[in-house]
Amino acid sequence: MSATASWIRKYWLELLWGLFAAVNLVVLMGLVAFETVPFHFVWVSLTLVYGYRMWQLRSTLYTLLGVCVATAFALGWVVTRGPQGVDELTEVPLMGAMFLAMVWHTERRRAAVEDVRRAAEREHAFVRDASHQLRTPITIARAHAELLRNGSGPSHDDLNILTEELSRLSTVAEGLLILASTQEFDSLVRTTIDPTDVIDCAGRRWTVSAERQWRFECDAAGTLSADRLRLDSALDALIENAVQATETGGRISVLCRAEGGYAVLEVSDSGIGIPEQFLPRVFDRFWSMRDVDAGVTRRTGLGLAIVKAIVEAHGGSVAVKSVVGVGTMFSMWIPGFEALTSARSSRELLGRKPAKMPETASRQRELV
Repeated sequence: MSATASWIRKYWLELLWGLFAAVNLVVLMGLVAFETVPFHFVWVSLTLVYGYRMWQLRSTLYTLLGVCVATAFALGWVVTRGPQGVDELTEVPLMGAMFLAMVWHTERRRAAVEDVRRAAEREHAFVRDASHQLRTPITIARAHAELLRNGSGPSHDDLNILTEELSRLSTVAEGLLILASTQEFDSLVRTTIDPTDVIDCAGRRWTVSAERQWRFECDAAGTLSADRLRLDSALDALIENAVQATETGGRISVLCRAEGGYAVLEVSDSGIGIPEQFLPRVFDRFWSMRDVDAGVTRRTGLGLAIVKAIVEAHGGSVAVKSVVGVGTMFSMWIPGFEALTSARSSRELLGRKPAKMPETASRQRELV
């Protein structure tokens, strides 16, 4: 089939309508006494064809402009040669406005249908990914449980593996629950918190968990309206990611600063870094890609996806900057920060006692 024949087969309805509209315009200009009938035939047929085809918005607007010009010219011809007054020309913008109203409602419906389709795809992907992540530990745990049931006595290794897989199941289930809950409307429990206390508590949790060169600092003197539990979860996920990316003795910095009405929490490390082509996908859940240069497959779990969901639930944004072999820095921008207007510290304002922090060097915001 030739290209012309294929084009005609695809747009046969538009071609027939164009011919029908042209005939009506000729009749309109030739039989000036019956101008109302062919004029409205053009507009009614345009509405019917659009309702069947639902062209893209740009094509629809171009078609509407062409019909307005053509019918205005034909009516103008009738007005100059018949008893009708110039007021007949007002029918053109009136019909155009009615058609635009229909297009507006159609576009709203199309957008709503697209939103529903994307939501269904996300739900399907979520269920598929969750099933994939839960299947492996369940299979391993069941196999070792059957070995224990059929064996003469419990094996220490089997018990360890069974415990590890059950712990893995618990971690995945908890992550899925957090990810699902952050997508619900008004799922946050906002309170007035001290950003310095958030950083201090993170320091107490992590300095003893891994042998790294830790830095925990906060320059944001004020209060933040946020869900403390969710914020701690997001910060812990970023710190855990930094720990996994570094070896013993590697540098990890957890910093907080104020910028306008935002509290900016930054977690940077001196780890292996992330290739540039992978950066747009690091916040996707259960995603993997082959790193040809390094000869390894890089995978994401739920941690960074949870971070993004929590930050966006607060109305903020999250960003990543990384250089392979140099390190990575994640930044969380959380709105709702209010700087102090008095000489009192934020801990005094909130009635908290200052936490004892390890000595640190001066704050750095860029990757080292």
